[in-house]
Amino acid sequence: MANLAVATTFAGRGDGVFLDRLAHASLIDAARLSGGKLHRYQHADHESLALGLKNSTAKMKLVVTDSVFSMDGDKAPVIELVTVCKQNDAVLAVDDAHGFAVLGKNGGGLLEEKNIPAKDVPILVATFGKALGTSGAFIAADKIIIETLIQFARTYIYTTALAPAITGATIASLDVLENESWRRETLNTLIKHFRSGASDLGLNILSSDTAIQPLMIGNSDNAVRISNKLFDEGLLVSAIRPPTVPDGSARLRITLTAAHTKEQVDHLLEVLGKLL
Repeated sequence: MANLAVATTFAGRGDGVFLDRLAHASLIDAARLSGGKLHRYQHADHESLALGLKNSTAKMKLVVTDSVFSMDGDKAPVIELVTVCKQNDAVLAVDDAHGFAVLGKNGGGLLEEKNIPAKDVPILVATFGKALGTSGAFIAADKIIIETLIQFARTYIYTTALAPAITGATIASLDVLENESWRRETLNTLIKHFRSGASDLGLNILSSDTAIQPLMIGNSDNAVRISNKLFDEGLLVSAIRPPTVPDGSARLRITLTAAHTKEQVDHLLEVLGKLL
């Protein structure tokens, strides 16, 4: 809903919305519903974006990207995207759903991790439903952008506010985020441990240093079969198949959390080693 608010408020007929080819479905739907012309640039390729912006005659150019891509686990080249947007008079919006509360020394997300000033990313969207474990989302921007959203974003104006219980739980989660940095440190340690073990086993893991660790299988039936075998061993690992991902790229989406233990990761690696 927050992504839809951004796209429909700031893009319309005569405008252009530029999306990474692997952008989240909510971003694609928002772009389509905005009324602006949808442009897809090559994944994580700022040069592809620059070419598209240069050739565009749109009145307003809105560039939207995930910070961490949900099915691949890799990060957007936000530093380069900032530069390209400045050079082409485009507005950059970043959906930090999988980065907020996890990346950066203080959990500030990908912008903090990359030392990017807030002013360089005019619109930042993030959810409460990932690391914080509640529901809802927020949009961070300057006063003019926020006031424009308040007045014109239909998904904000005509949507019931968060329930008090959800709001209270979110505030409590923010307290944990601020005061328990060990959780992020634990998660990073587990990610490195998993990747090291996966490498030793020769597993086809995509390049990712985030909590999302995709294990490429290729065949959809095989992905489901392995997922079911893992479940029998007490391991919940989703099989991701087309149309969620391209044909021939079915995968197991391994998601690590700070609540996992080294022993659990070792168990996962042991079972994967037997199955693959």
